[in-house]
Amino acid sequence: MAYLPVPRVPLPRAPGLPVRRVRVRRDIPVPMPDGVALLADHYIPVGAHQPPTILIRTPYGRAGVFGWLYGWTFARHGFQVVIQSCRGGFGSGGLLDPLGDEREDGLATVEWMRAQPWYGGSFAMHGPSYLGYNQWAIASEVPDLLAMATQVTASNFRDAAYVGGAFALESSLIWTTLTAQLDGRLGGMAAFIAPWRTRRAVLSGRPLSELDLASAGRTMPFFQELLNHHADPAAPYWKKRDFSATVGEVTAEVTMTGGWYDVFLPWQLKDYAAMRKAGRQPYLTIGPWYHADIRHGLASNTDALAWFRAHLMGDPSGLRRDPVRIYVTGAGEWRDHPDWPVAGARPERWHLQPGFGLSRDNPADAEPDLYRYDPANPTPVMGGPVLIGNSEPRDNRRLESRKDVLVYTSDALAEDTEMIGPVAAELYVRTSREHTDMVVRICDVHPDGSSMNVCEGVRRLTPSDKAGADGVRRVEVDLWPIAHRFRRGHRIRVHVASGAYPRIARNPGTGDPLPLGAAMYPSDQEVLHSPAHPTAVILPRFTPPSA
Repeated sequence: MAYLPVPRVPLPRAPGLPVRRVRVRRDIPVPMPDGVALLADHYIPVGAHQPPTILIRTPYGRAGVFGWLYGWTFARHGFQVVIQSCRGGFGSGGLLDPLGDEREDGLATVEWMRAQPWYGGSFAMHGPSYLGYNQWAIASEVPDLLAMATQVTASNFRDAAYVGGAFALESSLIWTTLTAQLDGRLGGMAAFIAPWRTRRAVLSGRPLSELDLASAGRTMPFFQELLNHHADPAAPYWKKRDFSATVGEVTAEVTMTGGWYDVFLPWQLKDYAAMRKAGRQPYLTIGPWYHADIRHGLASNTDALAWFRAHLMGDPSGLRRDPVRIYVTGAGEWRDHPDWPVAGARPERWHLQPGFGLSRDNPADAEPDLYRYDPANPTPVMGGPVLIGNSEPRDNRRLESRKDVLVYTSDALAEDTEMIGPVAAELYVRTSREHTDMVVRICDVHPDGSSMNVCEGVRRLTPSDKAGADGVRRVEVDLWPIAHRFRRGHRIRVHVASGAYPRIARNPGTGDPLPLGAAMYPSDQEVLHSPAHPTAVILPRFTPPSA
């Protein structure tokens, strides 16, 4: 394990290599099997004969920032780049069916490339978010795909849309609103306007099924499909949009860039784990970034340039020694490790205690702590991962003053304490309604009293979460993973609540399908903490192997 200073993020440049002039052919029609043509721009390094190709498939346009960041940058370093607009946008024919056509369209595009005289027989793919999903959609089926650089993405978006079984309302509505405006008069401004329109819509009081109309200005099929297909992950709708089962079959060399505050991080790490289980060795970088953070875009381009030179041009000189690089928040350090989860981390139970304490001691006998969740006045969220917007930690003290949030705090720490790895919670609860949510959040309390969120998770409960004879339900909640140093003199804090609105949709307490939910019922919650019901958060205490 290596400890590194915090580096500046350089613009992509391969040292010692000539920078080439670039020619661009724009609006090339690429035929699809159904007769639709998708437009692509082709960036060509002058003087290079059949250089390796980088394919980028995007719903966000080909010119402007995308053309500079991906086309010009990589072509100047000897790669030819094909940037293609997904169907239904920026001149490409057909209608956008989000996530639904990317496998078929991607495979057809590869077949078209193979028939071009400039194609040299191998290619790579690159890009974040939806662009990264497009890579996984075809990666297991194209042997001439030699390398992938994926950022803040995953092979399966469903679980991020229904995190812990609860509908990720804010991010889903932001993306729906964004795609509704991208190809219109707002253009690039859509990314700035979508979060504002989404927040205005979710606070309007309109029914869930009308929020796309309030935010995007019209009914959006994708948003309605998300509402109607959430109950069955095995439905055909999701089967053709989930490529997690084939991640282990991918033979391309993969490098992944993620952020501690990114909406897709838990599922990106599942993709990493699937590749490791299959005997592959992807590279992984996780920084102090959120989904729309320009900093990870610049860092990932630098990483991708070195990755593609290594695996398409035979020059590994730009690769680091250890495959995993993580940034430890609270410490301000980059560290290199051979794998994830890191060696030296072990699960440590921190129990909820009487009097709203938190410690590693076993809990004493005590009465449960109580609160009422009212979906008509849903518990809000302050910070936490969202698709567009700054998701960095925020002071949660105002949230902690609410009666529908239980707050448990440790004593001041006697020494720096690092937690690196997966985080979970084991709750013992009684709920007055079978349908309800449990939200758990970890905060770092600074000496000045500010309570900064570190990670969180949610679990939507249904009648399948059986209660014992005493009415108690044991509930496991997966939180976002962390790499964080709680400094000496700081305290660890845990929130328990039943809402995080509008990040997740309010739970009406009925179990009705999402588009309905007109009736809403409060739920009285009891959180138990006793020897028989030891509610705890499980934190990954890290001790360096050499210590």
